[in-house]
Amino acid sequence: MTGPLGRVICDLTISADGYSAGLNQTEERPFGDDGGDGSGDRLHAWMFDTPDENRAEVDRLAAAGAFIMGRNMFGPVRGEWDRPWNGWWGDDPPFHAPVFVLTHHAREPQPMDGGTTYHFVTEGIASALARARAAAGDGDVLVHGGATTINQHLAAGLIDELRLHIVPLTLGAGTRLFDGVPPLKLEQVTSRPASLVTHVTYRVLP
Repeated sequence: MTGPLGRVICDLTISADGYSAGLNQTEERPFGDDGGDGSGDRLHAWMFDTPDENRAEVDRLAAAGAFIMGRNMFGPVRGEWDRPWNGWWGDDPPFHAPVFVLTHHAREPQPMDGGTTYHFVTEGIASALARARAAAGDGDVLVHGGATTINQHLAAGLIDELRLHIVPLTLGAGTRLFDGVPPLKLEQVTSRPASLVTHVTYRVLP
């Protein structure tokens, strides 16, 4: 899959029943009904409440030559670019590299502070991955989610490594990892429990 280039990695926080977000996502509640305030406070507490315990995993979230994310991961759940919007990530996003956003609606590239530039790709995952590989050179490409975008890449056989952060809560409904994905052969590479999460890395086998 990777040839001479870097790996294609996905990195995702999920509930124990496999959901990366609950139902009823909105601009104000990007993670929907997660049992908290919808901001992702319950799913992602491991990043913010115990950062030192999870420093290596947090640092790896931005350690790639280029990134791919779905439309909802970038910004609000809307069908059109109906107003100026810089996305969920603020004026200085944590990526500091090219980010390729999958969308059905074209938009000019959007430079941000700190070296991040969003590129909006309307031609699908193969085009986004080709552009991300070119931008990353021999570095890794990280598919940042959400689960629907990762599922598309998994179903197409494009992921080399799957990094999951499994949080001990259930959501019961929402956007779920592996939905619509054919059976996969996974090799466990690492597993590390922490107080609020278990970090598991799998290699996706051919």
